[in-house]
Amino acid sequence: MRSVRARAALGATVVVALALIGAGLSVLLVLRANLTDQAGLQAEVVAREVAGQLALDVPYDRLETRDEEDHPVQVTDEDGRVVAVSKDLRAISGTGTDRVTPDPSPTPGQSGDESGGGSDDDGSDDDADDDRGTPGRGEVDSDEPDFTNGTATVDGETADYRFASVRATTSAGVTLTVHAGAPLAAEQEAVGTVRGAMLVGLPLLLLVVAGVTWLVTRRALRPVEGIRREMAAITASEDLSRRVPEPGSRDEVARLARTTNETLTALEASVERQRRFVADASHELRSPIASLRTQLEVGAAHPELLDVPGAVADTVRLQALAADLLLLARLDAGERPGRTALDLGALVREEVSQRGGDRIPVTVSVPDSGEFEVAGSRGQLARVIGNLLDNAQRHARSAVTVSVRTAERGDVVVAVTDDGAGVPPRERERIFERFVRLDDARTRDDGGAGLGLAIARDVAARHGGRLTVGDAREGGARFELRLPGAG
Repeated sequence: MRSVRARAALGATVVVALALIGAGLSVLLVLRANLTDQAGLQAEVVAREVAGQLALDVPYDRLETRDEEDHPVQVTDEDGRVVAVSKDLRAISGTGTDRVTPDPSPTPGQSGDESGGGSDDDGSDDDADDDRGTPGRGEVDSDEPDFTNGTATVDGETADYRFASVRATTSAGVTLTVHAGAPLAAEQEAVGTVRGAMLVGLPLLLLVVAGVTWLVTRRALRPVEGIRREMAAITASEDLSRRVPEPGSRDEVARLARTTNETLTALEASVERQRRFVADASHELRSPIASLRTQLEVGAAHPELLDVPGAVADTVRLQALAADLLLLARLDAGERPGRTALDLGALVREEVSQRGGDRIPVTVSVPDSGEFEVAGSRGQLARVIGNLLDNAQRHARSAVTVSVRTAERGDVVVAVTDDGAGVPPRERERIFERFVRLDDARTRDDGGAGLGLAIARDVAARHGGRLTVGDAREGGARFELRLPGAG
């Protein structure tokens, strides 16, 4: 299924169906167990009533049972012989024997030897005759009876019963077992009724759950569909200034809409920066290329007028600009710098020593005993130091200073200061943008393309550090490159 609504409705229906089936089975099992226990209790009451009569030596043919049609009774002796059954009992099962015809046996108050009716040797027939009318005293087993399920046919009707087996001992020491049953028709009828109601109600309830889930999910996903349509329109029109509708709720859909709009804002800004970058790069490249072409065309027509130093200068400038653009493209692509350990103090000394043509000498302040080891790309960090020194040389009046020190948490700080005019506070973030030059009166030949500080900040950020600008004590600008130490 490709529809979220369909999957949600199906999932909710399956979960509810499993829950209802489990609950329904539990209800049926509990109901059946309770009703079966009730039937067993009724059977136990009847069995104990009959057992009580046997314990009082009531003759088998005089045993009284209540509701013989609903409570069939079978009495067996120790040998499993049937000695008594309830009236109209024609068949039985589940009691250990299926016989329903009583066997000839002594009455509860007589033993096997007494059944012949003979007299005692001591001539006590008169005493026996006097006591014959008084029943003896036996006992009924007080232990928990045994319960079984079976069937019985009473008055031509066969039904299921719950049987309870209770033992009784007559006054003559004869042990008898009374099997009394209670019908399970009420249990079967109740379980059947509940099961039928569940089979009818479950599909209807599942239909209701599926429908409600479908409608609720449809309403909840309606803003998502609006976001999708607007995103499709934005993609088709390529108009990144458009925004998706934000619902008034504070749920996940509203947060999705806000995040989508924030993404569109960032994408619009990125595309705008890219367009401006391409336009500025084209503009910066056009000037040296046009100048170089003009000089070469003049040289081709009039060799004596060829300005070779100017052509070389334009070529060098064009090469440097191409290198800057290539480095920016690599940084924008997410290229990660190397993790080579290097001494930043030694790198600063090396960079300064290679700058023989600077307009103003550079003063280096690097303690010999300091630990200035950082991890990163040697070439990119050298490029940052070179760009900061170039920027200071263009703006300094008489002094340029570079120093290296350690700061808190083991950071290494490189500071480049000059005694020029400094950077106004409101412009201190703008100077790190690409192709930005604050000195509008400066010619392109005197200044750079406005990429040096942008490259320096991007490289610092890629190395986990930062580049900031402030005021120097000499009155000029102070640029600080802060990098995490290698330790």
